[in-house]
Amino acid sequence: MSSMNRTEEKLAALNQPKPWSGVNAYRSDPLLVDLTASLSRGLREEYDVIGKYVTSHEAQELARMANQSPPVLRTHGVRGERLDVVEFHPAWHALMRRSMSVGLHSSVWENLPDARGHEHKARATRFFLTAQLETGHLGALTTTSASVAALVAAPHIQKEWAPKILSRKYDSSNKPPLQKTAVTLGIGMTEKQAGTDVRAISTSGERVGEGIYRLSGHKWFMSAPMSDGFVMLGQTKDGMGCFLVPRLLEDGSSNGLEFQRLKDKIGNRSNATAEVEFSDAFGYLLGTPGDGIRTILDMVTLTRLDCALASAGIMRASMAEAVHHVRGRSAFGKKLIDQPIMTRVLADMALDVAAATTLAFKLADTFDRARENPVDAAYARVMTPVVKYWICKIAPALIYEAMECIGGSGYIEERPIARHYREAPATALWEGAGNVMALDVLRVLERGKDLIDTLFAGFERDLGPSGKKTVEVLRAATALAERDEGAARLLIEQMALVAAAAELYRLGAGKIADAFLESRLAGGWRHTYGVLDARFDAHYVLDLLYPAAS
Repeated sequence: MSSMNRTEEKLAALNQPKPWSGVNAYRSDPLLVDLTASLSRGLREEYDVIGKYVTSHEAQELARMANQSPPVLRTHGVRGERLDVVEFHPAWHALMRRSMSVGLHSSVWENLPDARGHEHKARATRFFLTAQLETGHLGALTTTSASVAALVAAPHIQKEWAPKILSRKYDSSNKPPLQKTAVTLGIGMTEKQAGTDVRAISTSGERVGEGIYRLSGHKWFMSAPMSDGFVMLGQTKDGMGCFLVPRLLEDGSSNGLEFQRLKDKIGNRSNATAEVEFSDAFGYLLGTPGDGIRTILDMVTLTRLDCALASAGIMRASMAEAVHHVRGRSAFGKKLIDQPIMTRVLADMALDVAAATTLAFKLADTFDRARENPVDAAYARVMTPVVKYWICKIAPALIYEAMECIGGSGYIEERPIARHYREAPATALWEGAGNVMALDVLRVLERGKDLIDTLFAGFERDLGPSGKKTVEVLRAATALAERDEGAARLLIEQMALVAAAAELYRLGAGKIADAFLESRLAGGWRHTYGVLDARFDAHYVLDLLYPAAS
């Protein structure tokens, strides 16, 4: 018998289950398998490979090392010259190489036959699975993929940069972008005085040539600072402009971006986030000078989808780890999974993870169909802030509860769940915190009430017999928010819950949909998990959504 087997036997005797590792994250998720059943066989085979990889010991070690050895900023060289480079652990580069090889930064724009008509959904599945491994490195891939939506506003820039963006050959060399095999792009919006109030941005741009501006200012948070270019906002004499700013010029010299420091963040440790000052930095105008906010919002919308997918992914991974643990650990004479209170808590949580997953994938679906279908276009416009708000909001509390289900051993850094917990607030803050999302929904109420009506009609249809009454309550919340801006969070949460229930019913989720609807929309206010009504079979919920490993 090997020493490893003897160790496992000893731990089992000590009531310590094996870590949740080596389990196919795709095949062990019946909901995800069902959501992707309509996609091509080739894509599903690819997901099977990714699902095996993300829980493998090798991949988990890369994630651990990348987060325990955070990036380091080198502002100056030995002669006192400016360097402005950020050095990453080799594990970060390994994660980036793998994720770029499967097209997380590019596949939406590649027009590949297997994914045609389902580009966003096909990528969403890859992203959701990879988030269960490590989300820090996904930031650079999110902004790279989303940046193409902004580059479209300047076809000549898009034509020049697109081949490098679409390349799947990761290139971490510190060279001018067009000399590399592949590039990544970041985003720079937040400033000290402005935060999410982008109209208060003080970065200024002076036109020096056709479509070329010289920028001066700062960015308070600029994620993935070793990206080859950044999409930024800046004030011009003609209004707010959106710019693509290369990090290095064609001769390899700095484009005036000076990194002041890296942020010491609660989580997201594998990824660098820099505070940057710049003067005389050259940027290419994307679109027209006064249309910068609209241009960058096309990019921001795509990043919000990724925020929702990442949060849903880490919730799924945390729940899978917790369910696995309680199936293998005993207390008070029986397995934890058979203790009624524990079962009820986990089943309650499982409903939220299922709802979050279906909502995120529904949103990705509508992104694929929005150009041809006005109903899907309405869903994409209205529900992007709603889905981002709700999924990202519930993640920290849910992951904490999963940690508590594991117990004291869940509160140690060796477990993946610790990393997920520290990551969870980042997606809620990124590209618009809760109040910003709520205000976005209020803007739709002001300018596009017909979109809300279209959406509610779909909810009423998909909810079946309970649809009319549920949507009447939702309309009352809408009317309240129209009169009282402070009620916007009530509305956005109600919209998320109704939309999730409607999508679960549309998918034929049966008892899962019933339990979610009745506990979230027909019950009393809940502050914690575990108050799921006894009428719902908690064991059934868990066994269906988290089947035991064979």
